[in-house]
Amino acid sequence: MVKGYLAFILHSHLPYVRHPEHRQSFEEKWFFEAITECYIPFIKVFQELERDNVDYSITFSLSPTLLAMMEDPFLQDRYAEYLSRLQDLACREEERTANDPAFAPLARMYRERIDYTSYIYNEKYGRCLVKAFKELQSRGHVELITSAATHGFLPLLGIQKEAVYAQIASGVEYYQKIFGTTPRGIWLPECGYESGLEGIMSELGLHYFVTATHGLLYASPRPKYGVYSPILTPGGLAAFGRDPETSQQVWSSKEGYPGDYNYREFYRDIGYDLDLDYIGEFLHPAGLRSNTGFKYYRITGPTNHKEPYNPEWALEKAHEHAGNFMFNREKQVEYYGEIMDRPPLVVAPYDAELFGHWWFEGPQWLDFLCRSIEKNQNIKLITPGKYLEQEYPLQLCTPNASSWGDKGYNEVWLNGKNDWIYRHLHKASEKMTALATNFPRSEDILKNALNQAARELLLAQSSDWPFIMTTGTMDMYAKSRITSHLLRFLKLEQQIWEDRIDVSWLRRLEAADNLFPHLDYHLFQNLEQTIAVEKDKLTEVR
Repeated sequence: MVKGYLAFILHSHLPYVRHPEHRQSFEEKWFFEAITECYIPFIKVFQELERDNVDYSITFSLSPTLLAMMEDPFLQDRYAEYLSRLQDLACREEERTANDPAFAPLARMYRERIDYTSYIYNEKYGRCLVKAFKELQSRGHVELITSAATHGFLPLLGIQKEAVYAQIASGVEYYQKIFGTTPRGIWLPECGYESGLEGIMSELGLHYFVTATHGLLYASPRPKYGVYSPILTPGGLAAFGRDPETSQQVWSSKEGYPGDYNYREFYRDIGYDLDLDYIGEFLHPAGLRSNTGFKYYRITGPTNHKEPYNPEWALEKAHEHAGNFMFNREKQVEYYGEIMDRPPLVVAPYDAELFGHWWFEGPQWLDFLCRSIEKNQNIKLITPGKYLEQEYPLQLCTPNASSWGDKGYNEVWLNGKNDWIYRHLHKASEKMTALATNFPRSEDILKNALNQAARELLLAQSSDWPFIMTTGTMDMYAKSRITSHLLRFLKLEQQIWEDRIDVSWLRRLEAADNLFPHLDYHLFQNLEQTIAVEKDKLTEVR
């Protein structure tokens, strides 16, 4: 008999990075690296589990901006070009390392991985990975959920409820357009929660969301079962709380599995190690050093001296760590099962990009974990949606305001480095609501301008920009993205009110910032009006 459940949740998200004005951009490469090192390896793991009839259940959140980039023909072609360059580099590396017994097998490994990636991307799915995720969901093992449109940090946008509504509703509607159904759950960006969000989510047909650990532990009243059972919020949604122990075992740089000395070292790459005369043509056109994905060393230890990477040793460790992870989950459910009237649920959410990119062996570790759990009689993988189908009675509680950022609240997204953005975002949201309310009917150029204004505002609201400012990595890029989207919004707003829309400029904006082609600016209307309209739409989808 099953003694407990494990809900393994992977949140995949990247900001909307699309720069047709540049031949190559560092920012687009974020997306390309994630496809190569994370998303396709995950697709491979899931398909192999299905091939071997392994009964697994995984929840996968796909942010709307990520889906939009996967669907975009321009980025699809750009990634195909990126893959072609990687294949050329792989062939060259095989030749360079041919007589090196330590590095030659690694070069061959990378060439085989890239060839497989090219086959999956170009041939099997015709350059659209959304097809792969549709297939996985249709077979019942992977539960796909959505997120807010551009991953806006909702607690800091909440002064204008219309802005929060538009973020969530746009995410739900885009999911509906792609997958043909309403998502059951939503990943709140950065697990950012404040009271009142569940009401909006419920109106949009959602059933659950995930919170940080303290979002549940400090709920009112205090949950009887802590984070080991979801709670029912006043808005009617279930809230699932993050388990701290599973987080520590995977995320911690000191105690977590990814820091094992046998795993691949992320920070040693031939893009930095080899002479520019050799590697230069595979780097940025400006000659700037960057990662290529070809990494030949293992972590080794807290030293600058690194030993060659040994894939067999790494896989042995991944297998060992998967067994350790399962053992610890067994002990958890045994302990809490003695004091609960239902099997405990351990919720383990992670950024998907940790696996494969930062932790090279991560996808294989998950493969080992799924196979080990299937053979186990005490614990079972489950998705939040499937857990709710068991209809355990849920305690009525109001979650505590929280996030999974550093220190647990809003500081990462609101501090001295980025606080200046919010007065502009709030004012722009007010202006957008005024536009949507005063132009309830529009057509042709006016409608296009209003939709583009909404698009620019959503792009400015992304949580990625204040996060990057806080970390100090590429903060100039983040500032330029916020300011450029806000300036475009303000110019459109002025032209709309003055009835003098610059059509040629609008067309250029539509071509550059082209996400969510079916976006409807009415989502920013007065909230009461909007909810009535969206209820009718949801009824039609269902």
